[in-house]
Amino acid sequence: MGASLSSGGGRGRRRSRVPVSEINVTPLVDVMLVLLIIFMVTAPLLNAGVPVNLPDSRAKALDQDPQQIELSLSRDGRLYIDQTEIALAALPDRLASVPRGADGKPPLVTLRADKNLDYGEVIAVMGELNRAGFNAISLVTNSSGSAQPVIGSSGTPGQD
Repeated sequence: MGASLSSGGGRGRRRSRVPVSEINVTPLVDVMLVLLIIFMVTAPLLNAGVPVNLPDSRAKALDQDPQQIELSLSRDGRLYIDQTEIALAALPDRLASVPRGADGKPPLVTLRADKNLDYGEVIAVMGELNRAGFNAISLVTNSSGSAQPVIGSSGTPGQD
């Protein structure tokens, strides 16, 4: 009897587990598909804004400031602060209500203007910004296929 227990397939025999040499990729694929869906949903929201056909430039991109104000001028001449449309006449009042920094300086303004706009319309907005005390203005252009603030302007419009 003792011989049958040690050599046979009885209940008391312990089986040693052999390591599986195959990797189960199903959980990895599931995680990657979920991440892909998340990125596909959030990617269009990252650059959401007023659709503006920006001019091209080879200038170097500037650093992004989280406390900046984004102004957009669409092809038909409509003015937007962030994504809210406002009239040009209401711009000075709206700019006066913008909170200043701890040092009293206004935040940086990025101006996105459609390349088909009349130059005078862009200068009119820049003049209102300057009159309200916003002297640091970045003009946003397409650089390397993406919209980047590339040209800094300080002082009066027309000066670099």
